[in-house]
Amino acid sequence: MSFRNAPRVLLALTFFTAVLTASSDAGKTVTVRGYVLDSACAFTKSLDKPISKECATACAKAGSPLVILTDTGTIYWPIADTTPSSGQNDKLLPFAGQKVTASGKLFQRGGSSALVIEKIEALTDQK
Repeated sequence: MSFRNAPRVLLALTFFTAVLTASSDAGKTVTVRGYVLDSACAFTKSLDKPISKECATACAKAGSPLVILTDTGTIYWPIADTTPSSGQNDKLLPFAGQKVTASGKLFQRGGSSALVIEKIEALTDQK
């Protein structure tokens, strides 16, 4: 390698390192706790928790996406990591209206949080 190419090599290595660093946050594994409720109620009614399991189930069956709402007010949109993507209501429907612990890959963009759920279970203590 000649010294004339050193600045180009250094620039390429710096760019490559920056790309790797920027992409390392995408899809990091997290665990969240919150209530499973329909997205419309989370936004339009400003609920802290679902009205009932039956209400959340009825809304989901009518087509409203289910989300996970944490105690801090963060709404996690369950997403698939496949293309084409698929809805996640089938995965969340057994937990509609309940408080859960969910873990998976977190993706954030424009103030929104999405979660590719790898594991989900109902919390036995729903305080």
